[in-house]
Amino acid sequence: MSTPHPSPAALPPLPARTPSAPSPRPAAPRPPRRVTGGLRRRSPRRASLAGSLLAALVTAAAVCAGDAAARVFPYGHRHRSVNDLGNQFVPFHAHLWDLLHGRARGGLLLNWQSGYGTSFLPDLGTYLTSPFAPLVALFPRQDIDLAVYVVTVLKTAAAAAAMAWLLRTQARGRWWAAGLLGASYALCGWSVIEASYNPMWLDGLIAFPLLCLTGEWALRGRRFTAAVLVAAVCWTANFYTAYMATLGAALVLLVRLLLQRRPVRQRVGAAARAAGAVLLGIAVSAPVLVPLFLSSRQAYPGWTREFRPAPWADVFARMLPGTYSFSSPALFVGTGTLLLVAALPFHRAVPLRTRLAWSGLTAAVLLSFQWTPAHLAWHLFATPNGSPYRQTFVLAGVAVIAAWAALAHGVPGPRALVASAALLGAAGLAASGSPLATSWGFVLFGGGLALAGAAWWALGRRAARRRLAFPAAALLAVVLAGQAAATTAFGHRGKLGGLDDYPSWGPAHTARAAALAGAEGWPAYRTDPSRPALSGNDPLLLGGEGGAYYSSHTPDVYTRTMVALGAGWTSRGRNVQSIDNPVTDALFAVGARLQPDGTVARSRPLPLLTLRPASPAGPAGISGPAPSYGDGPPFANQELLLGARVYEDPVAPGVCRAGTEAFLWAPEYNATARLADGPAFRLNGNAPRNRAALQPLGPSRGVSSALVLDAPAPPHWALSCLDRGRLDAAVAALRAAAPDPASVRVGSASVSAVLPPGSSGTAVLAAPAIAGWSCNGRPATAYLGLVATPVTPGTRTVACTFRPPGLRPGAAAAAGALLVVAVLGLRRQWTRLSHWRVRRTSAENGWPGPWMRSASKSRRASVS
Repeated sequence: MSTPHPSPAALPPLPARTPSAPSPRPAAPRPPRRVTGGLRRRSPRRASLAGSLLAALVTAAAVCAGDAAARVFPYGHRHRSVNDLGNQFVPFHAHLWDLLHGRARGGLLLNWQSGYGTSFLPDLGTYLTSPFAPLVALFPRQDIDLAVYVVTVLKTAAAAAAMAWLLRTQARGRWWAAGLLGASYALCGWSVIEASYNPMWLDGLIAFPLLCLTGEWALRGRRFTAAVLVAAVCWTANFYTAYMATLGAALVLLVRLLLQRRPVRQRVGAAARAAGAVLLGIAVSAPVLVPLFLSSRQAYPGWTREFRPAPWADVFARMLPGTYSFSSPALFVGTGTLLLVAALPFHRAVPLRTRLAWSGLTAAVLLSFQWTPAHLAWHLFATPNGSPYRQTFVLAGVAVIAAWAALAHGVPGPRALVASAALLGAAGLAASGSPLATSWGFVLFGGGLALAGAAWWALGRRAARRRLAFPAAALLAVVLAGQAAATTAFGHRGKLGGLDDYPSWGPAHTARAAALAGAEGWPAYRTDPSRPALSGNDPLLLGGEGGAYYSSHTPDVYTRTMVALGAGWTSRGRNVQSIDNPVTDALFAVGARLQPDGTVARSRPLPLLTLRPASPAGPAGISGPAPSYGDGPPFANQELLLGARVYEDPVAPGVCRAGTEAFLWAPEYNATARLADGPAFRLNGNAPRNRAALQPLGPSRGVSSALVLDAPAPPHWALSCLDRGRLDAAVAALRAAAPDPASVRVGSASVSAVLPPGSSGTAVLAAPAIAGWSCNGRPATAYLGLVATPVTPGTRTVACTFRPPGLRPGAAAAAGALLVVAVLGLRRQWTRLSHWRVRRTSAENGWPGPWMRSASKSRRASVS
């Protein structure tokens, strides 16, 4: 039975203090600095900072060394911009540069430069909302490739620093060991091979340790507001990998809670704090996330395939350095880290529960990669296009945390290291049956095992720890950096050999950009970079307001409309190409088009806003049967949208009448075609990935200009002949009924115009009818895939504005979440203020005594 504490009234009064001169005391000699492991002991915060700095430096050095060894940009002549890096990410960062410098067409909500006007907020949230992305504005515009490369290296280094800081937060240990483990996480095979050319995925690499850090704060009951902000930044930067990082962080927190010796109520409370912080953070990012999710549902359907687990020999092979594949998980994290992970089950100094928990979690995450239901859960329940193991960075992070758990209880002894080496040797033997394993990979793996094992053994010897600590740490750093650099270089060789590559900014880019700038006339008319293109997003990269557009959010309505009018595509419909055709140029207000020789072809197109007659089957507007495109050749569809007949059939098979222009439609044709007396043109039809665009063949001179196909004719093709006189007459008639071009006003997300007196019918905006447009205060309709609104007699103006669907609900959710965070913050501050007042009042009354204060400190220390 405990003795009750005496009340303040029962305590004897404190003796009054009389001022007196302090008695001189001899100065105590300063104790010498303690040295641990041969390196100077630092304060916890300074040690954590030093470890993070070391991790960032090792990571940046290894990445740059690997790129230099491969002689890729910016260290050599080889292109670095492979696949989507050059096709999407560099152009989108170029558009961000234009936005930040006030040079872009459009704003945060609408992009006038691509796809003849498309929603930009979803693209911003998918590719450009990383806190690192605005750094591109510090570089010259022509150095956009270098800017993206620097941002990529900085992101990788930041992930290493964040992991090192997390490790030091979870348990105290050698700062340099935390730094090397953090670097091994950031230099994992997934990072240097897959994420290195998908810069937005690297935000997930950073998010995982940061979200785990919010779990540590929840365990300590601290920094709730900071945790909410961290979660919001992570989910805003890249929701896709942030989702995977959140799942991984939840598993790490679960293990941390199971290992805590606390009452169940306290553990449930910590889990609730962590979940609440993440959910509130996601809500704060809702103004970006909700429009992004809705846009994904409205995008043209991409390629889907059934998940097939990788052979286990390939899985073990990917633990080796110097391997390359996008169909198996890149598990490499450095042999020094793998030795600690494999030694954990045999490390007797680590409590059994800890060994079982972290070893079990590492194995469970690995096994989940090969099980279809878990695979779908990792990827938002949809097998992704391309690499099916995009969550591999989570396994790398869990493995590094498990290695730190082993090291936090001391370096594994010789027996544990031998058992670990044997286990890894067996994995290497299993990998020998995989075609992914390489001779250099085995050499690097075996040599790394020997060197890293020797370094850990030296660090485990007490007698030699002080004098061997620095050489051993340096040896571990060299092994890690060397293996990572080799893996980076090997990955470049694989990507350049198997993926499309795109040139970095050079003289061709400069010449095209200058020609487009010289022909600029927006908003009176559009300037199109045309084909052949340097990237899938040339309007963003070079300038102009073209029809090309490549994104994960390419609208379904835009792809189908452009295909009906004759456009080609790549990436199975997500990369829509511009149409080089006078009819579509007139319809989409393209007044200047860049030619392959660098010149600019000019024309007098329709204005952005035109007026079409009312439907004959209904009242004014577009009530009644709506017109629709046919599934055949695009010539009739173009005439339907134009409202006039401008094409004629060949006078003989494959022969257009003299004076007309020949156009070939052969979407599945993959070869060259030409008129007998004209140049050859390449059509790129490789279904279902590629679709050949409507191809102009030039003016016809009659029989001497017969069509020549240099390969067997495809099943579906057609030749039609454009009469320029008819086209000019049709355009002139529509211009006469259109609003005065001087009255058309185009804003960052709006268009308005004054209509001629007595106008009626349908006002049509030369922009795809994506969701979010409203005209004259009501939702816009669609006219053959374009934005439209009915015009009744008496209507004098048309004013259309665009707001991405989901923006208002997302903003409301963010406001509500911020209000909750503010209320909780004020409540905590009020509680602290109340406690401070109680302590001040008690101190004035002489309560509590020194023994009570020391007891309170000990309780706080035990909780933390």
